[in-house]
Amino acid sequence: MTKPRVCVLRVAGTNCDVETMWAFEKAGAEAVRLHVNRLAERRKLLDSFQILAVPGGFSYGDDIAAGRVQAVELMHRLGNEVRSFVTADKLVIGICNGFQVLVKTGLLPGGESKEQVVTLAANDSNRFEDRWVYLRVETPRSVFISPGQTIYLPVAHAEGKFIPENDEVLEALKGRGQVVFRYVSSDGGEPAYPENPNGSVDDVAGICDPTGRILGMMPHPERHVEGWHHPRWTREGLKDRGDGFQIFRNAVHYFTA
Repeated sequence: MTKPRVCVLRVAGTNCDVETMWAFEKAGAEAVRLHVNRLAERRKLLDSFQILAVPGGFSYGDDIAAGRVQAVELMHRLGNEVRSFVTADKLVIGICNGFQVLVKTGLLPGGESKEQVVTLAANDSNRFEDRWVYLRVETPRSVFISPGQTIYLPVAHAEGKFIPENDEVLEALKGRGQVVFRYVSSDGGEPAYPENPNGSVDDVAGICDPTGRILGMMPHPERHVEGWHHPRWTREGLKDRGDGFQIFRNAVHYFTA
């Protein structure tokens, strides 16, 4: 069976590309790290991949705003290629800084509007938040993960507060089942700080587009792929896989099942 190919996008300041590539390879994909310049030089190169991953980091030093410069560069240099990619039966995932990129390109939340209607702003704490959080999976729409479960993943960001343009945007996202992850407390209840580490409106931690094939999330699934990635595995027991592994596995299975 042919392995799906993953393009792990890299620019100046990307620093989670190796881990993201490794996670996809553990899930059975063929993953390649590519600098945006290579894709711009060979415009048909992106067509040879089935999955585009925009990993975490601090692209271009988070100048102007986190993800802004990379988003502008991506759509200016590769706008037609990226639009063709997302309209085909292919997958896109943006993690942390990658999520910031996707919302600033307008690829998320997607739909009829191509303009930016949500953002990820500075954390309410006005500090970099580096901790583990609980997430409830809210919707069956995303192909990356199944609903009805609570997972445990790390966050590491200074600009992760999800803010919609207005209440109508938020209600539309909820009505269409595009809110994929919400921060919750350890018992699954309403979170307070630091359970919601950034003050996200409605506790939103990740969203998808209307097709479910584009996913953006602030927590890092590539940092909880193995059971021993869990910070308390020696006390609570070792699981076969970390909670983040299923996201990469489901993406691969989309093309191999």
